[in-house]
Amino acid sequence: MAEAAERRGAVELRVDDERGTERAARRLAANVRRGDVIGLRGPLGSGKTVFARAFIRALTRPDEEVPSPTFTLVQQYDVPDERIGAIFHFDLYRLEDANEIWELGIEEAVAGGVVLIEWPERLGALRPADFLEIAFAPAGDASVTARDICVRGYGAWRGRIASLQMDGNG
Repeated sequence: MAEAAERRGAVELRVDDERGTERAARRLAANVRRGDVIGLRGPLGSGKTVFARAFIRALTRPDEEVPSPTFTLVQQYDVPDERIGAIFHFDLYRLEDANEIWELGIEEAVAGGVVLIEWPERLGALRPADFLEIAFAPAGDASVTARDICVRGYGAWRGRIASLQMDGNG
Protein backbone atom coordinates (compact mmCIF):
# COMPACT_ATOMS: atom_id res chain seq x y z
CA MET A 1 0.00 0.00 0.00
CA ALA A 2 1.29 3.44 -0.88
CA GLU A 3 1.40 6.27 1.55
CA ALA A 4 2.36 9.75 0.42
CA ALA A 5 2.17 12.93 2.44
CA GLU A 6 3.44 16.46 1.92
CA ARG A 7 5.10 18.01 4.96
CA ARG A 8 7.01 21.29 5.08
CA GLY A 9 8.35 21.33 1.53
CA ALA A 10 8.81 17.57 1.45
CA VAL A 11 6.90 14.60 0.11
CA GLU A 12 7.10 11.45 2.18
CA LEU A 13 6.18 8.13 0.68
CA ARG A 14 6.54 4.47 1.36
CA VAL A 15 7.20 1.85 -1.28
CA ASP A 16 6.60 -1.83 -0.71
CA ASP A 17 9.46 -3.18 -2.83
CA GLU A 18 11.97 -2.46 -5.60
CA ARG A 19 9.17 -2.14 -8.16
CA GLY A 20 7.71 0.67 -6.08
CA THR A 21 11.10 2.40 -5.99
CA GLU A 22 11.36 2.01 -9.77
CA ARG A 23 7.87 3.48 -10.30
CA ALA A 24 8.74 6.49 -8.15
CA ALA A 25 11.93 6.99 -10.20
CA ARG A 26 10.04 6.86 -13.51
CA ARG A 27 7.54 9.42 -12.23
CA LEU A 28 10.33 11.79 -11.26
CA ALA A 29 12.06 11.23 -14.62
CA ALA A 30 8.92 12.44 -16.39
CA ASN A 31 9.28 15.80 -14.61
CA VAL A 32 12.95 16.71 -14.94
CA ARG A 33 14.66 19.23 -17.16
CA ARG A 34 18.18 20.27 -18.11
CA GLY A 35 20.06 21.72 -15.15
CA ASP A 36 18.25 19.70 -12.47
CA VAL A 37 20.44 18.32 -9.69
CA ILE A 38 19.05 15.41 -7.69
CA GLY A 39 20.75 13.88 -4.66
CA LEU A 40 20.10 10.29 -3.60
CA ARG A 41 20.85 9.89 0.08
CA GLY A 42 20.70 6.84 2.34
CA PRO A 43 22.70 3.96 3.77
CA LEU A 44 24.14 1.16 1.66
CA GLY A 45 21.37 -1.09 0.34
CA SER A 46 18.59 1.44 0.88
CA GLY A 47 17.52 1.78 -2.77
CA LYS A 48 19.65 4.57 -4.23
CA THR A 49 21.06 2.52 -7.09
CA VAL A 50 17.71 0.86 -7.85
CA PHE A 51 16.19 4.34 -8.10
CA ALA A 52 19.05 5.67 -10.25
CA ARG A 53 18.86 2.75 -12.71
CA ALA A 54 15.10 3.09 -13.16
CA PHE A 55 15.42 6.87 -13.55
CA ILE A 56 18.14 6.54 -16.20
CA ARG A 57 16.29 3.80 -18.09
CA ALA A 58 13.10 5.89 -18.11
CA LEU A 59 14.95 8.64 -19.99
CA THR A 60 17.19 6.50 -22.21
CA ARG A 61 15.91 3.01 -23.02
CA PRO A 62 14.52 0.14 -20.92
CA ASP A 63 17.54 -2.10 -21.51
CA GLU A 64 20.19 0.58 -20.88
CA GLU A 65 23.18 -0.90 -19.06
CA VAL A 66 23.58 1.14 -15.88
CA PRO A 67 26.65 0.12 -13.90
CA SER A 68 27.21 1.66 -10.50
CA PRO A 69 29.66 4.57 -10.79
CA THR A 70 31.31 3.62 -7.49
CA PHE A 71 34.73 3.20 -9.12
CA THR A 72 34.42 5.51 -12.14
CA LEU A 73 32.77 8.19 -9.92
CA VAL A 74 30.63 9.41 -12.85
CA GLN A 75 28.78 7.82 -15.77
CA GLN A 76 27.17 9.74 -18.63
CA TYR A 77 24.08 8.66 -20.56
CA ASP A 78 22.76 10.32 -23.70
CA VAL A 79 19.04 11.08 -23.66
CA PRO A 80 17.01 11.12 -26.89
CA ASP A 81 15.09 14.18 -25.66
CA GLU A 82 17.37 17.09 -26.56
CA ARG A 83 15.58 19.33 -24.04
CA ILE A 84 17.19 17.22 -21.30
CA GLY A 85 20.59 16.64 -22.88
CA ALA A 86 22.32 13.89 -20.93
CA ILE A 87 22.17 12.27 -17.53
CA PHE A 88 25.27 12.41 -15.38
CA HIS A 89 25.26 9.83 -12.58
CA PHE A 90 27.79 10.63 -9.85
CA ASP A 91 28.72 8.42 -6.90
CA LEU A 92 30.61 10.46 -4.32
CA TYR A 93 31.10 7.66 -1.78
CA ARG A 94 34.87 7.57 -2.36
CA LEU A 95 35.36 11.36 -2.48
CA GLU A 96 37.78 12.51 0.18
CA ASP A 97 37.25 16.24 -0.29
CA ALA A 98 34.17 18.02 -1.67
CA ASN A 99 36.38 20.12 -3.98
CA GLU A 100 37.16 16.97 -5.97
CA ILE A 101 33.70 17.38 -7.54
CA TRP A 102 35.12 20.14 -9.76
CA GLU A 103 37.66 17.67 -11.21
CA LEU A 104 34.76 15.34 -12.07
CA GLY A 105 33.15 18.03 -14.22
CA ILE A 106 30.08 18.90 -12.16
CA GLU A 107 29.71 22.35 -13.79
CA GLU A 108 29.68 20.87 -17.28
CA ALA A 109 27.26 18.18 -16.15
CA VAL A 110 24.74 20.68 -14.77
CA ALA A 111 24.95 22.73 -17.97
CA GLY A 112 24.68 19.64 -20.16
CA GLY A 113 21.78 17.77 -18.61
CA VAL A 114 20.34 16.25 -15.46
CA VAL A 115 22.63 15.32 -12.58
CA LEU A 116 22.01 12.40 -10.20
CA ILE A 117 24.33 12.29 -7.19
CA GLU A 118 24.60 9.34 -4.84
CA TRP A 119 26.03 10.34 -1.46
CA PRO A 120 25.28 14.08 -1.95
CA GLU A 121 26.17 14.82 1.66
CA ARG A 122 29.82 14.60 0.50
CA LEU A 123 29.25 17.92 -1.33
CA GLY A 124 28.96 19.81 1.95
CA ALA A 125 28.75 23.54 1.29
CA LEU A 126 29.13 22.94 -2.47
CA ARG A 127 25.58 21.57 -2.74
CA PRO A 128 23.71 23.74 -5.26
CA ALA A 129 20.96 26.06 -4.04
CA ASP A 130 18.47 24.46 -6.45
CA PHE A 131 18.54 20.86 -5.36
CA LEU A 132 16.17 17.93 -4.95
CA GLU A 133 17.12 15.49 -2.21
CA ILE A 134 15.66 12.01 -2.10
CA ALA A 135 16.42 10.22 1.16
CA PHE A 136 15.94 6.44 1.40
CA ALA A 137 15.58 4.41 4.57
CA PRO A 138 14.47 0.88 5.33
CA ALA A 139 10.89 0.97 6.61
CA GLY A 140 10.64 0.86 10.36
CA ASP A 141 8.67 -2.38 10.54
CA ALA A 142 9.12 -6.07 9.85
CA SER A 143 9.11 -5.66 6.06
CA VAL A 144 12.47 -6.47 4.47
CA THR A 145 11.65 -4.85 1.13
CA ALA A 146 9.68 -1.72 2.10
CA ARG A 147 11.38 1.66 2.01
CA ASP A 148 10.49 5.08 3.35
CA ILE A 149 11.42 7.82 0.90
CA CYS A 150 11.50 11.52 1.72
CA VAL A 151 11.68 13.91 -1.24
CA ARG A 152 12.68 17.45 -0.25
CA GLY A 153 13.15 20.42 -2.54
CA TYR A 154 15.52 23.34 -2.06
CA GLY A 155 15.57 26.60 -4.02
CA ALA A 156 13.57 26.32 -7.26
CA TRP A 157 12.65 22.72 -6.39
CA ARG A 158 10.50 23.93 -3.45
CA GLY A 159 7.95 25.25 -5.94
CA ARG A 160 8.09 22.16 -8.15
CA ILE A 161 7.86 19.45 -5.51
CA ALA A 162 4.06 19.46 -5.13
CA SER A 163 3.62 18.61 -8.81
CA LEU A 164 5.86 15.51 -8.73
CA GLN A 165 3.20 12.97 -7.74
CA MET A 166 5.85 10.39 -6.88
CA ASP A 167 3.65 7.75 -5.25
CA GLY A 168 5.65 4.60 -6.00
CA ASN A 169 3.07 1.89 -5.41
CA GLY A 170 0.23 3.15 -7.55
